Amino acid sequence: MIQLFHVSKYYDRRPALSDINLQIEKGEFVLLMGPSGAGKTTLLKLLFGAERPDDGQILVQNRNVARLRPSDIPYLRRTMGIVFQDFRLLPKKNVFENVALPLMVQGASTFETRRKVAEALKAVGIDHKKDHRPATLSAGEQQRVCIARAIVNSPIILLADEPTGNLDPHLASEIIESFKVINARGTTIMVATHNPQVMAQANRRVLMLEQGKLIADPKAGL
Repeated sequence: MIQLFHVSKYYDRRPALSDINLQIEKGEFVLLMGPSGAGKTTLLKLLFGAERPDDGQILVQNRNVARLRPSDIPYLRRTMGIVFQDFRLLPKKNVFENVALPLMVQGASTFETRRKVAEALKAVGIDHKKDHRPATLSAGEQQRVCIARAIVNSPIILLADEPTGNLDPHLASEIIESFKVINARGTTIMVATHNPQVMAQANRRVLMLEQGKLIADPKAGL
């Protein structure tokens, strides 16, 4: 599903990632742990084509991401859901409209859009807020809307960058439970976090980054 072979990324000649080798199977739920600056966000950006590696190869669903033309990147992302720490919701749109945005971009029919948005909102327990604007929602509710938007296309892969970073422990716990439900339906999930609570609750394979190096991966014997 996801394979990295000797991947390195540099910024101003400083390594953000150094010689990363990694394999994630279809249907796995993986945690990417490490302190701020360890390279977690950079790794996620490489996976969805926002950045390109300086060395090595990245295969996502058997496609070499580093060699994709810029015009092919949007098609790669259509198979992915992406959740950011900062919610990036459109303030003048209601919950339904925010979640529907990926479908509208792809030209989905009105019937299909209504059905898929309803399913996504129900999956994260926020369907009763579909007519609300983001400003009227709590931080936890806004993050649920972001997750609904990320899964509305039934993505094969879901990437989340510090999705609980702005939430209190109770809300963070609810978000992780939502990810477990989504994963149980077959979606491959990678969550980047520095929160030990998330690691304990998720109870999944943990990859540990430190200063751009992969220092722990039980599958690789690290």
